[in-house]
Amino acid sequence: MSVRLESPPRPAGVGMTTRASSAWAALAGVVSVTAFLASAEAVAWVTGAGGSPLFGVGSAAIDLAPAAVKNLMVSLFGTGDKVALFVLMGVLLVAITAGAGVLEHRRPPGGKIVFGIGGVVALVAVLTRADSTSLDGAPTAVGTVVSLVVLTALMTRLHRWEASTEPGWAAATVPEPPLRGPGLERRGFLVMAIAVGAASVVVGTGARLVNATRANVGALRDALTLPAPAQAAPAVPAGASLDVEGITPYVTPNADFYRIDTALQVPSIDPAEWSLRIHGLVDREIEISFDELLALPLEEHYATLSCVSNEVGGDLIGTALWLGYPIRALLERAGPQSGADMVLSTSSDGFTAGTPLSVLVDDGTDAILAVGMNGEPLPQQHGFPVRMVVPGLFGYVSATKWVVDLEVTRFADTEGYWTPRGWDALGPVKLESRIDTPKAGASVDAGRVPIAGVAWHPHTGVSGVEVRIDGGAWVAAELAESVSADTWVQWVHRWDATPGDHTVQVRATGADGVTQSETPLPPAPNGAEGWDEHTITVR
Repeated sequence: MSVRLESPPRPAGVGMTTRASSAWAALAGVVSVTAFLASAEAVAWVTGAGGSPLFGVGSAAIDLAPAAVKNLMVSLFGTGDKVALFVLMGVLLVAITAGAGVLEHRRPPGGKIVFGIGGVVALVAVLTRADSTSLDGAPTAVGTVVSLVVLTALMTRLHRWEASTEPGWAAATVPEPPLRGPGLERRGFLVMAIAVGAASVVVGTGARLVNATRANVGALRDALTLPAPAQAAPAVPAGASLDVEGITPYVTPNADFYRIDTALQVPSIDPAEWSLRIHGLVDREIEISFDELLALPLEEHYATLSCVSNEVGGDLIGTALWLGYPIRALLERAGPQSGADMVLSTSSDGFTAGTPLSVLVDDGTDAILAVGMNGEPLPQQHGFPVRMVVPGLFGYVSATKWVVDLEVTRFADTEGYWTPRGWDALGPVKLESRIDTPKAGASVDAGRVPIAGVAWHPHTGVSGVEVRIDGGAWVAAELAESVSADTWVQWVHRWDATPGDHTVQVRATGADGVTQSETPLPPAPNGAEGWDEHTITVR
């Protein structure tokens, strides 16, 4: 007996209520999308993990999102923005496919059209990724076909179930074989829905875990031994860390270092296959391998990096000890040509950042191609095997992770990823300060209470920090030592607290004599400002 791909029209006068039939049709749509995802992941196990439609669509969503949406996601969820995106995608998938199921039930083949359009969108998203291959479209194509077959089969069983609930069902006109009665027809629909759904969860989860494990280069990273630096960083002064409970450590552990980037799936790059190409407006094109990079005289530098999306008083910032090779030395070998003023760096996943050439060739700026972080190879999520570190610039114009290409060019000729989305092209880090302790809303004992935190103005330095209680006079805080102007500095003010509710504010002054602005500004387009935005209340 042949299987028809067309859903049969709904028989007139069925006994099942409209609400109930719509609910079961919605379930059929959701089960069909789980079959789509599971079969796609299973095929991706054969063709390559990069073909996953879930990651393809998610990456496309990140790329197409306006700056305001991206900033909202980061401000709401911080480093959990990607988890939030997956949750949002899941909710939308359930809503859309449930609706497609209802549409297919009431107005066939409307649901199939929705699934077909979704498959085309996912296919375009996968194939337009920067690192896509010719085989990456196969998982989406197979998943789309499977979802259409499952949707058709479930709708056929649902219509048979409905017809069997009609009075006089034995005489109803339905596709062969004959109806078996309401109980058996209901069981046929539910058994298929549960079996396909459960199998999809098992197969899809298993395939995703296998794909993630196969693409994981953690073992290669763990086996890597970095060379000793030719130029070691100066020791952190004993006075750089204040003995205050709750204050941010001077050096941020790798596990606590913030992560904000556009990579929905962390790139997995075998160091043996990595290379960096320097080209464009240069006298000599250069290509360097990972082994060649490690053979160069590497340098250590402490540097504080921060995200342009960081709100005043936010935690999207961290300080680490970086090991790498000066970018200016490689650029000198390439020989930038007259008129060039920008270096466009590209990640393995297609992200780009435009960095001023003048900053990268400046002898006073320790801009490096980093291979190490806090004494070990870069963590995979922070750019393994190689990333850029440029003190004094926000990450979106300088700190390209998984970097594979440097093009010497002009700002007039090209733009980095975020610039056409409304962000400033230059991205210098602004002077900021933050209260770490006590926390906003905290209750403290009356008496001597340390108010402490950090302040930063990378590449310029901080010369002073002041604290104000209840809108009174500004009082100078004690400033700790630091390795260099490229890192943040801890500060503390020992406050004689009195009973009651109090407001606390902080502001910093840079080594250039400029005091932190009071006027509030949002992160877009070039970083947040306004110490008044970071007012906390303690009791």
